[in-house]
Amino acid sequence: MTLLRTKPQMRFQGLLDDLFAPEFQLLNRSGQKPVGLSLPKVNIKEGEDGYLLELAVPGMDKKDFKINLDQDVLTISSDKKEEASEDRKQYTRQEFSYHSFERRFNLPEDVDSEKIAANYVNGVLSIEIPKRDEAKPQPPKAIEIV
Repeated sequence: MTLLRTKPQMRFQGLLDDLFAPEFQLLNRSGQKPVGLSLPKVNIKEGEDGYLLELAVPGMDKKDFKINLDQDVLTISSDKKEEASEDRKQYTRQEFSYHSFERRFNLPEDVDSEKIAANYVNGVLSIEIPKRDEAKPQPPKAIEIV
């Protein structure tokens, strides 16, 4: 069974794709994904007051993330290096683990970049991106005839 998108759904999805187009640099010269690089899955929600980005990144700590905003491009990245060693009488084992990712999102013009907030709870990095007051829907206004 094929699901068909209605025109409003197609327009909305196209709008989200345009507003939050991630810029991926996943492939190396041989066309393969580099070792240790993975992209977390992202949910993007739009409400009347703003946008919410949720990234699934379990097993990390809030200090592992870097979030930057540069000319309406929101960049979320992480470089995490883990070293585990196990010492026994004549045996030592070390395992190295590197995890890194970078996601970029082009923010729409209606956001208030001064009020962006982030938190990390239960493996989900949430970033709240509020809209400017003038971009929010306004209640109907009666115009008096003079």
